[in-house]
This record gives sequence, C-alpha cells and structure tokens, in this order.
Amino acid sequence: MFRRATALLLVLPFAAAAQTGRGVADQIHTPRSDDWSLGVGVSIRDSAYAGEGTRIRPGPLVTYQGERFFWNGLTGGIHLVRNQSVQLDAILSGRFDGFDIDDLGRAELAANGLDADLLEDRDDALDAGFALTWRGRGGVLAVRALADITDTSGGQEFSVAYGYPIHIGRTTLVPGVAARWMSSDLADYYYGTGTLDGERARGVREYAPGSVVVPRASLGFSRPLGDKWRLLGSLDYEVLPDELADSPLMEPDTDGTARLMIGIARGF
Repeated sequence: MFRRATALLLVLPFAAAAQTGRGVADQIHTPRSDDWSLGVGVSIRDSAYAGEGTRIRPGPLVTYQGERFFWNGLTGGIHLVRNQSVQLDAILSGRFDGFDIDDLGRAELAANGLDADLLEDRDDALDAGFALTWRGRGGVLAVRALADITDTSGGQEFSVAYGYPIHIGRTTLVPGVAARWMSSDLADYYYGTGTLDGERARGVREYAPGSVVVPRASLGFSRPLGDKWRLLGSLDYEVLPDELADSPLMEPDTDGTARLMIGIARGF
C-alpha cells in the first residue's frame, strides 16, 4: 500500500537529483519566490532488470519554491540556509527503485538460476536527509545524504553531483557527472537475492552485492515556451559496477542503464 500511495503523490521521478543526487537537472530552473509550476511529463527508462524491458512512468510535474518550504518533483523540504551561492536543505525524497517480480521475465530469471515464484517484490520507499548545494561561475555542485525512514531497505545513500549550465539562446543545457554511494542494506535490498527473510526461508540462493559506488553522466535541458510555459527534461546514463551487474536479477551482460525524462510545465 505504501508503494501505491507514494506513487500517486510522487509519481514522476523527474527531478532525479532529488532522489539520489542524479545529475543537476533540477538546478536548471528554480521558480521565483512563492512560485508554483504545474505540468505533465514522462520518464522512460531502459531497465537493467531481467526481462523487464522499458519502464515508462507518466505523471504530473509539480514544483513550489517559497521562502522556507519547497517542492520539486519527488522531493520536498525546508531551506535551512539559502543565499546566492550556498543552500542547505532538510529534505524528504521518494525512492522509486522498487519493482514487482511479475514485471520481470520468468524465463530470464530462470536462465539466471532463479525461480520467480520464490522471489519477493521490492517496494518503493521514502528517504530523509540533507542536501547542500553550491552555485558559482564554475557551475553547480550538489551533495546529498539520505536514509530510508520507512525501514523498506534500512539503507543509506550519499551522492555528489556536478553540472555546468550552458546557455544557447533561450535554451539552457546542463551537462553533468555524478556518483552515489549505496550502503550494503540498500544495495542488497534492490539488487540482491536471498537477502530477505522470506526468500531466505524458501531457499533462494543468496547474492549480496554489498556497498557500491555508482557513477552517472547526464545532460539536462530547459527552454521557455512563451512567458509561462517551459519545456524541460534530462538524459542520463548510469554505469553499473560489477557487484550490481552480476546480480541474478539483472540482464546478462548489462553494464548500465539509460533514462530519458521530458515534460512541459506552466509557471504561476
């Protein structure tokens, strides 16, 4: 039920940096003080999980930027420190790394030595933590520390992302790089097998990747359409380290995953 409830509230993983420090796409456009932005978008991800194929999630885009409170994509929080160059926030962020076993391929899992009937779903979660952002002539540097507060995985994540805005006419491009460290609890839950009590009791062979570092390259973009509307999105590629790529939940010979996010929003 938690997964379905959070999916309704945070359905679009659009400002992805909010979740795991993924890129700096959410730094492209910051609404004016006390400004709302509403729109629609879609996330298209080439899933690395065995037999899942392309994962598509459409949904609303909602951002709000106030003097103290803000909401951006799947993250909300409170500004603790905020000036032109430094921003420190306390945040809540949805994590949409979960999946239903039925969405994976039974034949592909069997080829990896797994019986789908013995496996359990992995749930989405809600993280809490802090985000620190520096902005200057050299670009944008964002650091985030998050911990699961729903006891879904019980894990933690620390991420660093850098992006450099490039203005071409009215279009803004933000190439960036990022890396996130996932604790063993987090990585074992979403990428391991036989690590859950139910799977262990049913004799699922254990695979526990342990703590890992996952690098990413990204390209964000934003372009105004008239006075109120804006087209925005990002393209990123995440490199899976061997500890994750070798999981029996993964497609064989998969070493990364790509994601395209695009949407249109109107400011108020």
